[in-house]
Amino acid sequence: MDQRKMTEGQRAYEAKRAAKAGMSLDKWLVLKAKEAEAERAVAAKAAEVAAPAKKPGFFGRLLEKAQKPLG
Repeated sequence: MDQRKMTEGQRAYEAKRAAKAGMSLDKWLVLKAKEAEAERAVAAKAAEVAAPAKKPGFFGRLLEKAQKPLG
């Protein structure tokens, strides 16, 4: 989280977590931001590869034919 957007309670909580990890608050927040960015990149890549376009099934083809005009 950006320090400017954090409340005092959030800042204190993150400071405790940073101390527990043996880091300064600034280093902790930078590390946390990098991890969040990496997770977003992995999620975006997974969503991109996840579902290739499938051929319509029986009912899908039937509905397509039913929606076409006669003639």
